[in-house]
Amino acid sequence: MKSSALGPGDRLGPFTISELLGRGGMGEVYRAYDPRLKREVALKVLPAETLADPGARERLLGEARSAAALNHPHICTIHEVGEEQGRDFIAMELVKGQPLNKVAGAAGFTTTAAIRIGSEIADALAHAHEHGVIHRDLKSANVMLTTDARVKVMDFGLARRVPTADSATQATQGQSLTEPGAIVGTTHYLPPEVLSGVKADARSDIWALGVMLHEMVARGMPFDGKTGFEIAAAIMHSPPRPLPATVPTGLRGVIARCLEKEPARRYQHVGEVRAALEAVQPDSGTIA
Repeated sequence: MKSSALGPGDRLGPFTISELLGRGGMGEVYRAYDPRLKREVALKVLPAETLADPGARERLLGEARSAAALNHPHICTIHEVGEEQGRDFIAMELVKGQPLNKVAGAAGFTTTAAIRIGSEIADALAHAHEHGVIHRDLKSANVMLTTDARVKVMDFGLARRVPTADSATQATQGQSLTEPGAIVGTTHYLPPEVLSGVKADARSDIWALGVMLHEMVARGMPFDGKTGFEIAAAIMHSPPRPLPATVPTGLRGVIARCLEKEPARRYQHVGEVRAALEAVQPDSGTIA
């Protein structure tokens, strides 16, 4: 990805750049200062190569504006979408914390912590789905745990058209971002129907939530392989890896239903997942 070459003190629109926070397939992210409201923000500068197609660009920015309408304590707030000096950018809440995939370490999460985190993610998804926004690239790297241990789901609305470096679009080389059959997302978290070319819907996010719940309590992915093809084949045809014996029966049931290969057999609404998680009794292993 071509560097945006922004440094401390540079300006982009009304924002003054402080430092580069990270760089990846979805662009460069900077800490910046907004003098109008006297606050720090995260400024995501979108990669030019993914916005070369005018139609794709308009859809991506339109979806970002739709995501900006979301207002929920467990969703990273998008403040505004803009363009300056040929650069498209998204200004959003600066979330202080670490991605979920970097927090657990080798020990994983306790059942109680996994249930709480899963419930907060489900609550965020329920709010987004009610407003017609599907994440489509939900994964532990896109969920932050703040310094006070609250969940913040990142990048709502952005994953629809922006492939990440480890995305399944690697298997669809030659397709433009505007082609209806293009697969966008991270392979480990994609449900069978999306891998088959079916358009993602709310149940795709529910599958990804099931993957993350498994990941938290089992310290590993439910489906894995040495290559993207092997991972996709396991998702399509193999049962998920067994959960540790310490995982309560109720939580096992929630995860299993989220990971049903047939979408009609999953939870149909993420609010159902939230309710099921909140009903799990960690000590007894049953659902109240």
